[in-house]
Amino acid sequence: MPSGDVLVLIDEDGLIVEWRRQAEQLFGWSAEEAVGQAVTALVREFSAGGEGRREGFAATTPVLVKPVLRGTSLMWQVLTARDAVSGQDVAILEAMFAHSPARLHVLDHQLRVAHVPGATHGLSGTPVEDLAGKRFVQAYELEDPEKEAAVAQQVLDGGEPVVSRLVRAVVDAPDGLGRRIYSVSYVRLENADGDVLGLVASALDVTERENTHRRLALLEAVRAHVGQGLNVGAVCEELVEAVVPAFAGITVVEVIEDVVHGEEPPQVPVREDIVLRRAAFRGPVAAYPVGDVRPLPRGTPFARVLTDLRPRLLSIGQDTDWLTADPARADAIERSGAHSLIVAPLALRGQVLGVVSFYRHRQEDPFKEEDVAVASAVCAHTALCVETARAYMREWIIAATVQRRLLPQHAATPTTMEISRLFLPDPDGGGAWSDTIALPGARTALIVGDLAQQGIAAAVTVGILRTAVHTLAALDLEPDELLARLSDTAGRLSQACAALPPGDPMRGESLTAGCAVAIYDPIELTCTLARAGLPRPVAVLPDGTSTELPVPPGPLLADTSSAPFPATTVDLPEGSILAMGTVTAADTVLAPSGPLRPLLDSAGARPLAELCGDLAAALPDDRPTGDTLVLLARTRALPADRVLSFPLPAGAEAAPLARRAARRQLKTWGVDEEAAFTTELIVSELVGNAIRHGAPPLRLRLILDRALTCEVSDGATSAPHVKHARTVDETGRGLFIVASLADQWGARHHKHGKTVWAEQPLPSPGSP
Repeated sequence: MPSGDVLVLIDEDGLIVEWRRQAEQLFGWSAEEAVGQAVTALVREFSAGGEGRREGFAATTPVLVKPVLRGTSLMWQVLTARDAVSGQDVAILEAMFAHSPARLHVLDHQLRVAHVPGATHGLSGTPVEDLAGKRFVQAYELEDPEKEAAVAQQVLDGGEPVVSRLVRAVVDAPDGLGRRIYSVSYVRLENADGDVLGLVASALDVTERENTHRRLALLEAVRAHVGQGLNVGAVCEELVEAVVPAFAGITVVEVIEDVVHGEEPPQVPVREDIVLRRAAFRGPVAAYPVGDVRPLPRGTPFARVLTDLRPRLLSIGQDTDWLTADPARADAIERSGAHSLIVAPLALRGQVLGVVSFYRHRQEDPFKEEDVAVASAVCAHTALCVETARAYMREWIIAATVQRRLLPQHAATPTTMEISRLFLPDPDGGGAWSDTIALPGARTALIVGDLAQQGIAAAVTVGILRTAVHTLAALDLEPDELLARLSDTAGRLSQACAALPPGDPMRGESLTAGCAVAIYDPIELTCTLARAGLPRPVAVLPDGTSTELPVPPGPLLADTSSAPFPATTVDLPEGSILAMGTVTAADTVLAPSGPLRPLLDSAGARPLAELCGDLAAALPDDRPTGDTLVLLARTRALPADRVLSFPLPAGAEAAPLARRAARRQLKTWGVDEEAAFTTELIVSELVGNAIRHGAPPLRLRLILDRALTCEVSDGATSAPHVKHARTVDETGRGLFIVASLADQWGARHHKHGKTVWAEQPLPSPGSP
């Protein structure tokens, strides 16, 4: 209601201290008559129709009574009211002042509480008389009074209201200092002439509402962010990140050790000596490091939770007997200032996964019973995520074990190559593999494969393919023929999956695999390569130049197009680096424009293991999904004095010539007499077989490396095979004798014929 001129000023005792001219005209008493009188006496006389009354005027003129502060005294002004107040307006005002959940505070120009209409106590329970005269920002112990005073002063100066501002305050609570949240609004008070009279500050306690919103927001954050990782440790880390500091100042997650390794979680109740791993921690002081493994002390709330799966709320200041059972944890609690604790289980379907401890410390409010339900909901979601990660880890562990145990388990370490491997597995699991296989004649086969599958099925398939590669390599096949037969094997695997009964998870499982094969010859200093779907290999030559090798692409393994796998033979000087990799490594390491290609090109004579470490450290985080695998090999030449190459005539004289040449060379190499005699027999039989069944030109080659290899080459393409001659037969025992004397033997075909070879293990030094 707009107000007019001031008529009367009354002190807090009800005595009139000012009586202005407008009051004389309105009521008929002079200032000398009115000042000092009790206002109640004048009102009674005025109402009774006293002689000083001016009839007809005062009775129809409404007035307004308003509290004001004069110094520290509360006084009352009586003003003329320019508009009458209706009954409805009065009812609205009464309801606003008496029944509104928000406390209204009338503030003066110094932001002091002048009046709290319709209330006997303030928001914090303070009597109204104790609030009067105090600055509003100090009356309720606001956390940042200076900031709040600046906001109120801005409204007082500028007139722009501030509505529903959330302000925090510290109040006395039965269990210590507590924090309250108020929704505060400021509106400037003005009269009809625009004069600023002060502020109205409304404050509503919204602590419970905001706490409810905060709890709901916490649960949403936990559901959104916990469970992204695929291992137990990652899930536990996601939990502590989500709840600290939003819900607790300190959080500890401890998981049963067997669960971390993918084993089945135990049923309730668990053994008292069961071992738990500290999987995640977030807070100022830790009792034990993350990764520490130990049983929970008996008699503690942590151990009790694992027996009944019932969450517990504890006040550390009131119940500390259990701390004596765990001195390290007690010391950490004391140093961190923790005062309130919720212990909740990680459990699912009656199986125990672990326990989570939530602490509040220092100035944080103690937990309430409502927080126990929140902690239980958080742990229930986390338990489901931990169980999912456990099942995945179990499958991953089984897959890794199967793949590791399937042949072969150890790669060859040839003397003519330096080998190193960069392997960064995909977090979701993959099927990349590599192998180094020693071949006869001091040669080495390098294999890189990549299977687009995951899990146990991928591990089994990779094991089968690797075993098939080793079996085919033992046949001394060229890379193109080896890939063709490996593709046939993969095709049969794919057909077997397609023929499985309905409902089998492997039914219809597509087998998409790539493979690259390189065979390095340290005598000829050449490398023969073929590839099925993988990127082109790269060669870094000793002079620092690098190039992608011109190896034509072949189809993926098990491709039904029956396309060939063309092979290419290139020269690789001693000291060259051959790099082969999976598709994910192509864009970063192998491609000419890849960001890590300069590291590969500038390798020089650095150890390849060191180069792999640099490549791994420099790989970008946003690399494509899948296993990143790069196999590096630096070539070395077999010394010339370790090779005898001797041409032979096509007649019967070839055998004795070959034996004499072998005898001289074996003596030069220092081979003992027994091994030399065996070698002469092998040479004699191989040369005799070539004379009878081969074609010129003939050549004998002896190679001394990790084994002693005898090779006889001829111009025929017929394949040799062992015959079991009868006692009456005069021939047919040659290769049978070779197979009996040699550790292994075989034949390989080339453009101009074939080579039959036999290997003998060299006796170790000091052996009898």
